[in-house]
Amino acid sequence: MPLRQTRHLLRITRVLLKHGLNEMVATLHLFGPAKWLVGALPSGRKDEPIGVRIREAMEELGPVFVKFGQMLSTRPDLLPDDIARELARLQDQVPPFAGEKAIKIVEAAYGQPIREIFAEFNPVPHASASVAQVHFATLHDGSEVAVKVLRPDIAPVIERDVALLQLIARLAEKYWSEGKRLHPVEVVDEYRKTIMDELDLQREAANASKLRANFENSPLLYVPRIYWDFTHRNVMVMERIHGTPVNQIDALVAKGIDLKTLAHHGVEIFYTQAFYHSYFHADMHPGNIFVSDSGQYIAVDFGIMGTLGESDKQYLAENFIAFFNRDYRAVARAHIHAGWTPPDTPIEEFEAAIRTISEPIFAKPLKDISFGRFLVDLFRTARRFDMEVQPQLVLLQKTVLNIEGLGRMIYPDLDLWETAKPFLEKWMKQERGPARFIEGVRENGPDWFHMAPQMPGLIHDVLQSAHDGKLKLQWESEQLEALRRESAANQRRLRLTIVGAALIASAALLGLNDSLPTWLGYPVAGWIMGSAGLAVLAKGLLSRKP
Repeated sequence: MPLRQTRHLLRITRVLLKHGLNEMVATLHLFGPAKWLVGALPSGRKDEPIGVRIREAMEELGPVFVKFGQMLSTRPDLLPDDIARELARLQDQVPPFAGEKAIKIVEAAYGQPIREIFAEFNPVPHASASVAQVHFATLHDGSEVAVKVLRPDIAPVIERDVALLQLIARLAEKYWSEGKRLHPVEVVDEYRKTIMDELDLQREAANASKLRANFENSPLLYVPRIYWDFTHRNVMVMERIHGTPVNQIDALVAKGIDLKTLAHHGVEIFYTQAFYHSYFHADMHPGNIFVSDSGQYIAVDFGIMGTLGESDKQYLAENFIAFFNRDYRAVARAHIHAGWTPPDTPIEEFEAAIRTISEPIFAKPLKDISFGRFLVDLFRTARRFDMEVQPQLVLLQKTVLNIEGLGRMIYPDLDLWETAKPFLEKWMKQERGPARFIEGVRENGPDWFHMAPQMPGLIHDVLQSAHDGKLKLQWESEQLEALRRESAANQRRLRLTIVGAALIASAALLGLNDSLPTWLGYPVAGWIMGSAGLAVLAKGLLSRKP
C-alpha cells in the first residue's frame, strides 16, 4: 500500500476511534493481522447512539464521506433503519472558496477577462456545496444567470477519497460477516460513478436540456434554460430562477398556493418522468425544488439523473398494482419474469415472504402507505432470494422516498394512491392496447424495411438446406435429442415442419395481414413465403415414417 494512502487510512482510523467506532475498525480489518491491537486502544465517546457517531465521523472526514453517507441513507435496504435515518441528516454544506478563485476559473475557461463575459458577476457565492458553488451574474444582453463553478483541484481529492472507500469496501467484503450479502464494493463503485459524473458540468447541462425538452410548455414543471455558449466542463451557465423554496410552507400559503394540488402535482411529475419519459430527476430533495408564484414547480441541480427501460417500467407498474390488489403471487412472478431473481426461485416461498412484509402495511390507512418503504422492504426481501442489484431501481427507490417525503411535507394527508393508482392503470392499459402495438410496429418498421431485401436470399438458403438434408438444428431438450438419435426420418419431418411454420409466421409479419398499414411489409413476398411455408409444412407432416 502506498505511503500516502496508508497515511490517509490511518487518519480515517483515528477519526473512527475518536467517535467510539472501535468495532467498525476491527471488523473492517484496517489494522490487518494486528487487529487485536484495536481492543487495547483507548475508546472514544460512546454516549450517543451508533448512528449519531457514524454521522459525526463522516462529517469530520470531509465532503466525499458526507456525500457517501447521504447516498447510503437512501439505501435502507442495506442499513438498519436507525442508522439510515441518522445519515439522512448529513448536510452537503462546506465553506465557499474565495470569489477571486471563482473568477480565475471562469476566465481560464473562456480565455478572456470576466468583464467581457458578463456585464455583472457577483463574487460572493449564492450557494456552496462539496463539488461546486453558484454565483449570480448578468449577461451583456441583460439576461440574469446562475454560474456554477467547479471547486478548484476537487478531482484529485475525490479520486483519493474514493480510492480509500474502495479499499475499505474490499476489506469489508473479505472480513465482515455481512460483507458478501451487502456487496460493499458494488455500492462504492456505484457511488464513484455518481460523484465522478457530478464533476462534469457539461454532462449536467445536457441532463438539464433533456429534462427541459421533456417538459416544454408544461404547467407542472419548469426547467431553467442552459446557455450552451457559456458552458464548459468546469463552468455551467443557467437561467436564474425566482421561486419559493418548497420547504417554506408558510411562504407558499401566504402566496395563495393550494398545497393539496401542489403535492399531487409533485407525484404526477415523478410518474410522468419515470413512466412516459423513462428519464427522471434523481436528486429531488427540498434544496433542489422551488415553486413559482403561479404554483409551478421549478427544478435545479441535474447532476444525478435516472433512466428506466421498458422492462423496468413494466416491473414497477405490475408490482405496485399487484401490491394494491394484494396479489402477492403476481409480485413474485414479476421478479422472476424480469430475470432479477433466478428462474428456479421457489415461488410459493417468495410469495409468502412478500405477504409477510406487505400485509402489515394494509393495516394502515391508504394515505399512510409508503411506496418507498414498500420498495425498500421488497428489495430487502428479494435479496434473500438472490435478486441482483439493479442500479436504476436503487436510484428510483431513493427518488420515490424523496417524493413521498416532499409530498407529505407539503400536504400531510396526501393519499398517493389517489394520483398514482389511476396513473399506473392508465399507463398499463396504454402499454397493452392496440395503439402501443401500432407504435411498436412503427418503431421497428425501419428495421424490417432494411431486413426485407435480404429475406428472399435467406429463404432460398433455408429451403435449399432443407431440401439437401443439410439443415442443422440446435437441440436443447434431452427428450428431443433422444428422439433425434432414435429416428433420422423423424428428424427430417421435424425440420420441415419447423421451417414451414417459421415461413408462415414470417409471411404474417411481412404483410399477409391486410388490416395492417400497407407500408409495413411486402404482400407479394408475404404470399410467396406463406405458400412456400405451407408446402414445406405439408411435406413434413405428410411424409411417411420409414
